[in-house]
Amino acid sequence: MALANIAPRSLNFNPLSFNKPKFPRKRTIVLARVSNAPEPSTNGSLSSNQNGSFPGKPEADVVVIGSGIGGLCCAGLLARYGQDVVVLESHDLPGGAAHSFEIKGYKFDSGPSLFSGFQSRGPQANPLAQVLDALGESVPCGAYDSWMVYIPEGEFLSRIGPTEFLKDLEKYASLNAVKDWRKLLDGVLPMSAAAMALPPLSIRGDLGVLSTAAARYAPSLLQSFVKMGPQGALGATKLLRPFSEILDSLNIKDPFVRNWVDLLCFLLAGVKSTGTLSAEMVYMFAEWYKPGCTLEYPLHGSGAIIDALVRGMQKFGGRLSLGTHVENVVVENGRAVGVRLRNGQFIRAKKAVVSNASMWDTLKLLPKEVIPNFYKDRIERTPQCESFMHLHLGFDAEGIREDLGIHHIVVNDWKRGVDADQNVVLISIPSALSKELAPPGKHILHAYTPGTEPYGLWEGLDRRSSKYKNLKAKRSEVMWRAVERAVGSGFKRENCEVKLVGTPLTHQRFLRRNRGTYGPAIQAGKDTFPGHSTPVPQLFCCGDSIFPGIGVPAVAASGAIVANSLVSVSQHSQLLDAIGI
Repeated sequence: MALANIAPRSLNFNPLSFNKPKFPRKRTIVLARVSNAPEPSTNGSLSSNQNGSFPGKPEADVVVIGSGIGGLCCAGLLARYGQDVVVLESHDLPGGAAHSFEIKGYKFDSGPSLFSGFQSRGPQANPLAQVLDALGESVPCGAYDSWMVYIPEGEFLSRIGPTEFLKDLEKYASLNAVKDWRKLLDGVLPMSAAAMALPPLSIRGDLGVLSTAAARYAPSLLQSFVKMGPQGALGATKLLRPFSEILDSLNIKDPFVRNWVDLLCFLLAGVKSTGTLSAEMVYMFAEWYKPGCTLEYPLHGSGAIIDALVRGMQKFGGRLSLGTHVENVVVENGRAVGVRLRNGQFIRAKKAVVSNASMWDTLKLLPKEVIPNFYKDRIERTPQCESFMHLHLGFDAEGIREDLGIHHIVVNDWKRGVDADQNVVLISIPSALSKELAPPGKHILHAYTPGTEPYGLWEGLDRRSSKYKNLKAKRSEVMWRAVERAVGSGFKRENCEVKLVGTPLTHQRFLRRNRGTYGPAIQAGKDTFPGHSTPVPQLFCCGDSIFPGIGVPAVAASGAIVANSLVSVSQHSQLLDAIGI
């Protein structure tokens, strides 16, 4: 379910296609740099280039490596700023970990599926919503306010909002849990004004930030501290510390509440409350537990987000080339000047190269002689989150209850910890909300273990071997059992028309993710996400390895920050004025 549009990690997730794709693919789709080009679609409706070479002008002001949400946000804004930008994507579908794919009429999400904030506008809007607004694009969504929870204490429909969850706590936990939850909301929600007072789209990576962010939003930031009062302002000083410190300062001790918060933290950032940045959680609480809040799901699937970003980029002249594998970044006279493709072709970047790959994969693209030891050492010692198991299913809706619901979460054992492997399973059934995603009378389902599958179990295995296939069957069983529990007795696994199991090797192969990882396991208070510049001049990075971190909102913000940093303060300020922030 990837809590997608809340703070850094959209509880932003992952998978992709699978080891043996069973559907036709079109290669090297290219969106020409013309404003009247046809609308792009992740369903492969554009023409394809069959010879594998890069068509069109082999240069741009900025070359972006990778079409994940971070890369597309960066490229879209650069195009909006009037820069000549080209995005090079190795896969044959855009979107990176958030792409969609279709098999037998079933339109599957590969990763993020739990979103909020698409319809928000203004300074406190979701960063992705702000980027889409700047590009003049929107994503039609369906709204809902609950998901099913299966925990050792029982099963219940968990509703977002300030009061509904209290009823669940009273029934399945204790009155003390209710008391602690009230205390937590009372302590955290007032901090949200400070956490959201500085729009991510106002940030840039140079001293120009003093104009576009500090001076521009200083009055609203000061006003938010005044409204919070002394106690709230004191709590806001912990926004850059682990969220566990806020829990401790509020004397939150109830085991159920601590477990629940750990679960939310882990889904959001890949670490528990002891390692999750407080600002991320405060943002999430403001999105989920304020009056009138709702969750949203794109009616055309998560691929609609990618379509909108590509469409917006193309509208302003940006280019996208699929099936275009970048072999390495070319460095001349100490500066990044372009990229070389697998086929040997050179694409020149007149101003900058931006990598949307992970920090470890970006390192592999650089000539060894240009990498300072301190930079190499920091990347190599950064801990990684584990990988995923995925289960994508297409099945008949006959005999399945009508109130199925779009999202389900299964926790098998609190004592093992939410970060233990095979312990937490997330399930998304978007056809319960948007029937067009499946053939008539059918459902689609995506289940996964959220960044807890050890890559070491799979390392070195031949994907064609019986050992690999047996391990897939064994390690996917926890997802099958969770699906059977969530969907009910009318579901029979043997009757599924589509059955796809993804592993860490699937992640590694299709997303080019080092060790199939979810991203850096950076602990708040102990380390920070790297900035967007690198020791190699004219080489920048965006995505989940870079500040502000993991998740759909975070990667959107990272792409925006890089784009802002590559244009003048005047251009940046004009954009902020244009979208009303």
